[in-house]
Amino acid sequence: MSQASPADDVRRLLEKAGEAALATRLAREPDAPPYVSLVLLGRSGGPDPLLLISQLADHTKNLDADPAASLLLRTPAGGDPLAEARVTLLGRASREPEERREANKSAFLARHPAAALYADFGDFAFWRFEIAKAHLVAGFGRIHWLERGEIGL
Repeated sequence: MSQASPADDVRRLLEKAGEAALATRLAREPDAPPYVSLVLLGRSGGPDPLLLISQLADHTKNLDADPAASLLLRTPAGGDPLAEARVTLLGRASREPEERREANKSAFLARHPAAALYADFGDFAFWRFEIAKAHLVAGFGRIHWLERGEIGL
């Protein structure tokens, strides 16, 4: 990334990233290590990432039991992945109200048209990931912790 401010780098990653690794706590094994899965990211009605996930998925069951989670986003592949910028977002996920479904669906499908295949399935719902803080690694030696307010969200 550029020599922009850490907050600018986090916001840029949020804008560019279409997918993320989602870490949750296993609902059925509370003492187990974190469970990580791949999710698509959208944006709708605010700065926080939007997820479209199935109730059948383990990560959704985990979030139902404990909404605390992390998302790992990185710049699109190309160079050395350890030299590229990435951010771990810490926060909580919550199911979006049904009255936001059409607006969320429209925004999500604009970014992920292939999701139209399952977006209307009854077991899929939109979840908002509310960012509490971020851990940015913007290349070697550029490492920053930022609270939500410092990111400018």
